[in-house]
Amino acid sequence: MLKNTLFAAAIISTLTLSGCKINDTATANAPATTTATDPAAKKAGAATAQASIKAEPIHWLTIEEAAAKQKLEPRKIVIDVYTDWCGWCKKMDKTTFADPEVAAYVNAHYYAVKLDAEGTEPITLNGHTFKYNPEYKSHELAVALLNGQLSFPTTVYLDEEMKMLTPVPGFMDAPAFSQILRYFGGNHYKEMNFDEFEKM
Repeated sequence: MLKNTLFAAAIISTLTLSGCKINDTATANAPATTTATDPAAKKAGAATAQASIKAEPIHWLTIEEAAAKQKLEPRKIVIDVYTDWCGWCKKMDKTTFADPEVAAYVNAHYYAVKLDAEGTEPITLNGHTFKYNPEYKSHELAVALLNGQLSFPTTVYLDEEMKMLTPVPGFMDAPAFSQILRYFGGNHYKEMNFDEFEKM
């Protein structure tokens, strides 16, 4: 149920939501006579302040690094399962993952992992080694995380014990991605379904 709900939400959000960007030229074109009490001056000042803040990018780790960090400081893990040839994966990298609010939330609440679904290096987790499978032209860990449904990009959410919360297939813009990040990151999934959370 949750998987279907999240998938539907991701599709609907992708089709209906668009990201908003601050117009950096708003402050350059602001009249010089505005005062601190003028609402236009406050808005222009806020835009300047927000535009001047340099957000840190997402701190990407390998799955092994995330597992090691999780033992010291438990957090949820968000995994971007991608391929080098996937255009939508590249778009998520350039837009969604580059969004300052997304990056700040991910860095504060998750360990972020990039997993090349076609990577050939073995990965050892909890005593099990996952390898590249030439028959499937995919890494065994990607196949396991995506329940055999290879679709890219797919974002996988794991809890603090590395148990599967859900994989969410498809491109998501920053607002849609943020909503799901907060749903799991804030533990709302323990109290309500995603539809209820979206109405909050």
